[in-house]
Amino acid sequence: MSVTAAQGFSAAGIWAGIKTDRPDLAMVVNQGPRRAAAGVLTSNRVRAAPVVWCEQVLAHGEVGAVVLNSGGANACTGPDGFQDTRATAEKAAAVLDGHRAETTAVASTGLIGIRLPMERLLTGIEKAAAELSPDGGERAAVAIMTTDSVPKTAVARRAGWTVGGMAKGAGMLAPGLATMLVVLTTDADLDAATLDRALRAATRVTFDRIDSDGCMSTNDTVLLLASGASEVVPGYQEFAEAVRTVCGDLARQLIADAEGASKEIRIDVVGAHSEDDAVLVARSIARNNLLKCAIHGEDPNWGRVLAAIGTTSAVFDPDRLNVAMNGVWICKDGAIGMDRNAVDMTGREVVVTADLAAGGECATIWTNDLTGAYVHENSAYSS
Repeated sequence: MSVTAAQGFSAAGIWAGIKTDRPDLAMVVNQGPRRAAAGVLTSNRVRAAPVVWCEQVLAHGEVGAVVLNSGGANACTGPDGFQDTRATAEKAAAVLDGHRAETTAVASTGLIGIRLPMERLLTGIEKAAAELSPDGGERAAVAIMTTDSVPKTAVARRAGWTVGGMAKGAGMLAPGLATMLVVLTTDADLDAATLDRALRAATRVTFDRIDSDGCMSTNDTVLLLASGASEVVPGYQEFAEAVRTVCGDLARQLIADAEGASKEIRIDVVGAHSEDDAVLVARSIARNNLLKCAIHGEDPNWGRVLAAIGTTSAVFDPDRLNVAMNGVWICKDGAIGMDRNAVDMTGREVVVTADLAAGGECATIWTNDLTGAYVHENSAYSS
């Protein structure tokens, strides 16, 4: 049931006519008794109107409902676009008993630089409100898809309480979140400050560590809502672990569905002087298009890994670098290692391990290969 797995939530996913023939409008409603919320938004300086709106809503630490649309990002649409977002929140509040516009979050995904068809969207909100159901989570997950090939949902159940969630995203996956919309829900009885702490801790090691193509979106939105319906107050560490589990599950699903990808690539950097160094190096490797092409061709080209490491400011000695692909150490001490022909890259998952031999810290970034299908998808996106 994904986003409605936790008690106290209902959802709907419908076709409002924003897209030609597919579901395009979702609604998630927190029925309480608590309506605590936290969120993490894109760090892109060009931000869509719904992101600006959500920032204002989240300042109060309360969200009673979320309206999400696919088929249009409502980004770079000027003051009119912001008024469209406000009108969306006001319409939702009007059709939902006991809800207010200022506690209604809005999220949009799709093409940048076009206005949303507001008459259809507002009518769609009425339809979605009429179809709200505790079983509506799966339909909501479908309605927020754009280039996604599958809906993405996850659930973590604990003793007496639950964390559930849904996500969309298949391209422009880069840190500062990704081209993602994520709604997480819990029936744990926790305040907004605790939600914020747990969400930021989880995001830092999940959504912020997937990097499909180095491109950062204008619309990234991750929301965590608590209903308190279970009446259980879990300890922080237990709750944070459950949130991290759901976020990690969704993040892996995003990379697995990356546009045109044929390989899921795990970049493990070990032996780093600091965690920041490990992340910096892992991200440089993940963004090396030559390496991504080589992995698509199942070529264990470890020289491209070293070249990527060398562009960073991380602490390392080039003559001590080691690289493995799928467990075979094909580069030792900055030079030729084991026989590269021993590397089996025929599977969907490829693990690249870079040992900096400079300390005891580590980090992991997930990425994907670069394919002709990715180029085709993104060359034809607007049409």
